[in-house]
Amino acid sequence: MDPLQKVHEAFKNGILTEKVHSLITERFAIVLDGISRIEKASGINFPLAYVEPSVVISQPTGSFDYGIFFARTIPVVSNQKVEIIIQITAPLVAYGLKGTIHAILAHEFLHYLELMKRMSKMEIVSDEVSGNLFESMYADTTRLFEPRAVFDDKTLLLHITKKFPEGFRDYKLEDKVLKNWIQKKLPAINIALDSNVVKIPADVLARTKIDPSLAHKLVQIEYRASKLRKKKLY
Repeated sequence: MDPLQKVHEAFKNGILTEKVHSLITERFAIVLDGISRIEKASGINFPLAYVEPSVVISQPTGSFDYGIFFARTIPVVSNQKVEIIIQITAPLVAYGLKGTIHAILAHEFLHYLELMKRMSKMEIVSDEVSGNLFESMYADTTRLFEPRAVFDDKTLLLHITKKFPEGFRDYKLEDKVLKNWIQKKLPAINIALDSNVVKIPADVLARTKIDPSLAHKLVQIEYRASKLRKKKLY
């Protein structure tokens, strides 16, 4: 799968301008560099990823506030098995700084590992929902592996802790996306936070086999994470 296929199709169909298409294509090298960096720092292969040629926006019901999702970790059922896909939005690729892009990729990678852990233990039937952006960000950070238990890269860890203290916010990036993407009426996907639900049938989970080497890595990460938690307590 070409991770830029949807971007190329959007340009071909006149949805994206040549300038925006070229910008995304040229800066995609930063994404590839980030994926290689994450794989080296964790010793685990990055899941399937693609660039969505849209901005993804969520607006709580009855609120004038909205949140921009720059990337999402999406479980999908394919051939009666679960596949985990990382959706990277085009505005992030076009306007994000290198450190920001790498931090977001690493954050979504932590989501991937958490989902794989829960699937290996048959713990994922549905994910909780929240209609409030703050609650959603808080829940997002409470169900992830401790980054220090996963990554052996001090600079990458610094990017993650700086960008995700209590949920990701990058006001400069958001302003760029608002000015250069949203206000120019480029493609947008609107989602409701309270519809952000993952439901996977138990029989599909049972048919989904976790690679033994990944399962072993997850056990090691859990052990390291537990040791880090004990250090915090004592």
